Amino acid sequence: MNLHKEAKLNHLSFPTNDVAETAAFFEKYLGCEVAAAGEHRLLKRDGFDIVLEHVSEETPVWPKNFHFGLEVATLKDLHTLHDEFLKGGVQMETGVFNNTRGSRFFCRAPGGVLIEINTREDMQEQWRKLF
Repeated sequence: MNLHKEAKLNHLSFPTNDVAETAAFFEKYLGCEVAAAGEHRLLKRDGFDIVLEHVSEETPVWPKNFHFGLEVATLKDLHTLHDEFLKGGVQMETGVFNNTRGSRFFCRAPGGVLIEINTREDMQEQWRKLF
């Protein structure tokens, strides 16, 4: 058995000083199911968990390019989410743009973690063999 290849990614853990607001963002905009766990929240989505850990200090400072990405099927879906985030007052870091691997935008969840929402529907041909 090759355990290092069989181990699957189980969860990510993000510190936040406002667990309720951060959990509400993930529930409303990213379709997570929220479960309370003391001061923390477990966010469940597609067999993967995100743990929101309550911290009492100031908003955590994330490394400049640290982020996680979520993918949608179409460019239309991407624009729909972008518009929904704008209308909802989500902190947007970019507008929708294309960088040859497809279109995307970046925003911040409450608590400061950077999120990329992308689609590969419009990626250039040289990238198709990799995805």
